[in-house]
Amino acid sequence: MCAVTVPASAGDALGMLASALRMQQVALGFLADMDTPGLPVAALAECLQGLERADAVEAAARGQLLATFDAQDGSVADGQRTARTWLVHSTGVTRGQAAEHQAVQALAEGHRPLLAGLREQAITKSVALQLAKWTRPIPAEYRAEAEEIVVAAARAGADLRALAAICAEIRCRTAQPDPDDENDKHLDRGLSLDTTIDGAGVVRGDLTPECAALVQAVLDALAAPDGAGDLRTHPQRYHDALAEAMRRLLASNLLPQRAGQPVKALVHIGFAELVDMDQDSVLQDKWISEYRARWAAHRAAASVSTGDGGAWLEGDAARAIAYDAMIVPVVTGDLDAGVVEDLIALCVDYHRIRTGAPDPADGPGRADPHDHPGAPDELAELEHQILGKILQVVSGPAGVASFLRRHLLGKGLNGPSLPLDVGRTDDIPIHLRRLVALRDQHCQYPGGCDQPAVGCEPHHVQHLADGGRTSLTNLKDYCYWHHHVVLHQLGWTLAVHPDGTSQITSPAGKIIRSHSPPPGPG
Repeated sequence: MCAVTVPASAGDALGMLASALRMQQVALGFLADMDTPGLPVAALAECLQGLERADAVEAAARGQLLATFDAQDGSVADGQRTARTWLVHSTGVTRGQAAEHQAVQALAEGHRPLLAGLREQAITKSVALQLAKWTRPIPAEYRAEAEEIVVAAARAGADLRALAAICAEIRCRTAQPDPDDENDKHLDRGLSLDTTIDGAGVVRGDLTPECAALVQAVLDALAAPDGAGDLRTHPQRYHDALAEAMRRLLASNLLPQRAGQPVKALVHIGFAELVDMDQDSVLQDKWISEYRARWAAHRAAASVSTGDGGAWLEGDAARAIAYDAMIVPVVTGDLDAGVVEDLIALCVDYHRIRTGAPDPADGPGRADPHDHPGAPDELAELEHQILGKILQVVSGPAGVASFLRRHLLGKGLNGPSLPLDVGRTDDIPIHLRRLVALRDQHCQYPGGCDQPAVGCEPHHVQHLADGGRTSLTNLKDYCYWHHHVVLHQLGWTLAVHPDGTSQITSPAGKIIRSHSPPPGPG
């Protein structure tokens, strides 16, 4: 028996843990850097066996730590609802790996003999997780004793086949009467559908016997070979049968509507595609003529009302004043003739700051741009504002993109445009909800959240009470937990930066960013 020193304080425990982890990393780094082709097979086998034993002990430690972390609601301190989401977004593991970590956590919470078997290296992690599945149906009053039996058998050299036989016999001898509640029979069931980086689907699940029989019958009925020339393998025919079954179900009109609406298709049309469809730019020229007329009317109306002193320019005069400005055409947003005047003012400011020209408000003279160390920041902010104004001018309900779409595309795609900013209203229109979901794809919590947009709801970044508007730019999708619990109940505050990144701050001052922290001075 080796002696174990118990630390006197939490600080000592953390120090010992950090030291142990560093030693482990050094040892594993040594193995990773080793010239393995020069090792004999016996040495390689010993290393691999040793890694499995080390993995068993590591799993036991992780399960114990995770169980305690979860019992103390450690995930909430980082704004995460569960330990699983915390693992994904705070440790960088995949959802599948987080599920495996939580399965090990379950060993610490309800399968202590198996956890002890891991710690003693009597069983490997994969065997412990498999045994937990087999012993879970055993009544709680017999489970611990049953697990001690199977661990002892494993220690004595029993293989997985023998352990399965032991578990099955114990389950049979300790089985309880069938439950009266039919739902209790189906508690151990589940199905998940994930997608790969290429968009392919991956289906995993545990089906009840009844469900498995139904699936088997459907696939067998639709997976028959298509004549002697059908070269598909059996798994390929099963895949095609599943796709055919889904097509027939969708075509049957028997599916319930989602959120009270039938399935909708969002058709993405690139602005460049619309421009290519406009032969000889006839429609663009027509739109420009109409827009110039609207601009002239807006300018005339402004001339008889109080303004901000800005000048309305067009043609050569406008080009001259904005000679050195960076203009980048980007399509999305709303059209507002009033933003043209703002755009010109921004271009004038950009030109003045970039060239070091004096501000008319400062009187005669010329300033040296090097005397203003803040100029790059001002230019960056002006560039952002100019781009935003261009977005408003080019597209929207009356923008050129909408004009081309309505005149070039056929029925179903040439309807009227809808506003992306509806002002101060609590009611978020359905088209804005769809666009927010299309843009965000998932919950936008800065600390990370994998809840899909279908399970989220739009949140006003700047609250209506603080002057916020119901617009596409002021809405972000958040799941129920991060929207109602973290932001509204727990009092975390959200900040969205001009570049689209965001951060959230807890009442205690903890900051979680959607991006890396800004670099320090120097």
